[in-house]
Amino acid sequence: MKLILLAAVVIFVVPGLLLAQSAKQNDALEQEIRKLDFAEADGLLRKDVAVLEKLWAEDFTVNNPRNGISNGREAVVALIRNGTIDYSSFVREVETMLFHGDTVIVMGLETIKPVGNAPFAGQTVRRRFTHFWMKRKGKWLLTARHANVICQV
Repeated sequence: MKLILLAAVVIFVVPGLLLAQSAKQNDALEQEIRKLDFAEADGLLRKDVAVLEKLWAEDFTVNNPRNGISNGREAVVALIRNGTIDYSSFVREVETMLFHGDTVIVMGLETIKPVGNAPFAGQTVRRRFTHFWMKRKGKWLLTARHANVICQV
């Protein structure tokens, strides 16, 4: 009888405890990634290259909304410095996150107002985005991004 009771506990209780622990870990990780993702959006708005260089991996690659690929963190920083990336407002809405070990995928919506020499300057632009945050040497870094402008209908 004790053996049957022990087997029932192992089969039914232990998996539930493990799932609850995993959910708590995902909740904490989700909050950490949200904080990093919003810090990245704020860094873009303020054109704070020092902050962005801490958040972006050296090999940060962007499938950008200008229909091109920006290879490497320095290529994206150059776009900030030359005014291609320049916003008067930047709102990011995270809609979902997927957790895969040392990779977190973030998807959502951005609403920006480009200024100066940036494409679409003076307009409000809505775009979809996907971010790939990867844990490297104990630190979460934005490693890849895809963004595309939502066509006006």
